[in-house]
Amino acid sequence: MDLRRDQTEALHAQLARQIREAVLSGLLPGGTPLPGTRTLARTLGVTRGVVEAAYAELLADGTAQAEVGRGTRVRDETPAPVPDAPTGAAGVPAWLPGIPPLPVDGPDPRPGLDFRVGVTGTATLDLRAWRQAWSDAAREPVSGDYADPAGEHRLRAALAAFVGRQRGLGAQAEDVLVTGGTLHALNLIVRSVLPPGSRVLMENPGYRAARQVLLDAGHEVVPVPVDGDGLIVNADTPAARLVYVTPSHQFPLGGRMCLPRRLALLEWAARHDALIVEDDYDGEFRYGAPPLPPLAALAAQTGAGGRVLYLGTLSKVLTPSVRTGFVVAAPPLLSRLVRARTLLDFGPPVQVQAALTHLLTGGHVDRHIRRSRRWHAQVRAALTESLDGLEGVAHLGGIEAGLHVCLHLHPAIPARDVAAELAAQGVHVTPLDTYTLGEAPNALLLGHGGLSAAQAGAGGRVIAGTLRSCATRARLAP
Repeated sequence: MDLRRDQTEALHAQLARQIREAVLSGLLPGGTPLPGTRTLARTLGVTRGVVEAAYAELLADGTAQAEVGRGTRVRDETPAPVPDAPTGAAGVPAWLPGIPPLPVDGPDPRPGLDFRVGVTGTATLDLRAWRQAWSDAAREPVSGDYADPAGEHRLRAALAAFVGRQRGLGAQAEDVLVTGGTLHALNLIVRSVLPPGSRVLMENPGYRAARQVLLDAGHEVVPVPVDGDGLIVNADTPAARLVYVTPSHQFPLGGRMCLPRRLALLEWAARHDALIVEDDYDGEFRYGAPPLPPLAALAAQTGAGGRVLYLGTLSKVLTPSVRTGFVVAAPPLLSRLVRARTLLDFGPPVQVQAALTHLLTGGHVDRHIRRSRRWHAQVRAALTESLDGLEGVAHLGGIEAGLHVCLHLHPAIPARDVAAELAAQGVHVTPLDTYTLGEAPNALLLGHGGLSAAQAGAGGRVIAGTLRSCATRARLAP
């Protein structure tokens, strides 16, 4: 036994652990007498109380037993020694499958200008209202019971009113499920609504994390091409049980699904008895373009509202740190999602919901969106202006909405090479092929959600200068 006084683990715990390990390894077989407390304490140079506490722990967990007149000994029916684990397994079952790469970008500690998509800023957030909402939530009574797994009724009502104001979607509190965000909502859908092994259509290029959620759930994912008007729906579009789309600001190309395509998709769903998951990605941010009705609203007008599950999130509207989104769906679908949410984690945190309810019902979220639209319009204008004059070398797409644009490059200028050159200059962008199955358009994604107008303009000038240098090397005429 080797007891170390310089360890954070107490001496009696060290002793109990080492005796237990000796028993489990077979070094101390069942029935082996343990030394008396005085003898062992003297041998180890510790107090008798240390040994007594260790023996008490071993008696409590069944490693040892004590009988009057026989002292303390290893329990007779001790388990057989644990066999050595396979090399490198560290006790983990050998049948565990490998982990696929995580298709989600984490925080990027690199210095410079971050043009990654999905990054947002809080420059327009009213911090006084934000702090007041959390203060009000903290003063509310704390319940000792579980809350509604669908979400607090008042937040669901506030979210229903919010999508009515912002997106023209008629909904009641009973139509809303509060989630932990878009991916959380999609996980609930693919595990509770879809039969095992269902075929699902997805935009290509598209949201790779959503695709991985579908694959992890055991479904077949069929990529469908997109263009500037969104998902291409025609006679060749295959049958499926579900299609996942981002019609407000297609991720990642940035286009908005035109009205004829929206109607065609609804007709496709009716013809094939399919569901539509409408991820209203960046739906709140538009720049001079008139709003288009969500698929869910169009479906309700045609009597097919039960086919669309509308996904919303507060990550872009407020901040990803609140980890709150929502689903609007018909009762037969929503009840399945609520059941899945109950079995998963029994619902969202009550105090977070209370703070968000204060922000929504107090009008703070609507005012924040108006400020954010003005802010991001200025950022986008600075970015697009800095990229002027690149005719024949590059052109922008997806500029009517959202928090990122797509910069399409001349075939002679590989996007990945440009991204590497920009990274060396402290400007971090994402090649479009990151989100594409098969051959990808030669393009870069420029997210501006976390930048100021000055930063976007400065970064845009670096991008433009780099592209001009690339064009010169490729003997193009910018």
